[in-house]
Amino acid sequence: MAGTVAEVMTRNVVAVRRHAGYKDIVIAMRRRHVSAVPVLDDADRVIGVVSEADLLLKEGYPGGPDEARLLLRRKDRAKAAALTAADLMTAPAVTIGCQATVEEAAQVMHGRRLKRLPVVDARGRLTGIVSRVDLLGVYDRPDTAIWDEVVHRVMRDQLGLDPLAFEVTVVAGVVTVTGQAESEDAAIRLLGAVWGVPGVIDVRDRLSYPVN
Repeated sequence: MAGTVAEVMTRNVVAVRRHAGYKDIVIAMRRRHVSAVPVLDDADRVIGVVSEADLLLKEGYPGGPDEARLLLRRKDRAKAAALTAADLMTAPAVTIGCQATVEEAAQVMHGRRLKRLPVVDARGRLTGIVSRVDLLGVYDRPDTAIWDEVVHRVMRDQLGLDPLAFEVTVVAGVVTVTGQAESEDAAIRLLGAVWGVPGVIDVRDRLSYPVN
């Protein structure tokens, strides 16, 4: 997997300000069919995220603070009684830079069990949002495009190799590289570079090289 978050993220993002009311947040999420929204300060910096789970606490415990006090943790009790984004949001928000790699975004989302990540610039301002589906979209890339990048950009331009010295096949994102490399290190560099091509699902090593 390769590529940057900026290449796969959604740029038209629904977000709310910290003073947005409970009902306004629900309406915004339902209209845009999203399950979470970033919360912004006056400088468009991401300061938190309100999710469906945050909103459902009020729906799940409508009996008021006394019932919630018996059933919920202190943090959840506060959210069940909250009326604005500032009180509902989970903060600080987990974000990622737009120049981070797709692989880095996938690691963050898996490690933190997140469905989406707000994408920010160097000043922390919202520039987009990336979801699990966005990250998987890199695997929609046609095999012909992957082959062309492996042969021309990686082999010829990046590594200075003669593409005619190797046989490269790509089937359903699986790249097979066959041929004679100058050394074991050269083979490792080539295979590592192929792994970095967007859309590659697996790399099969059919290279040979002299043994020292």
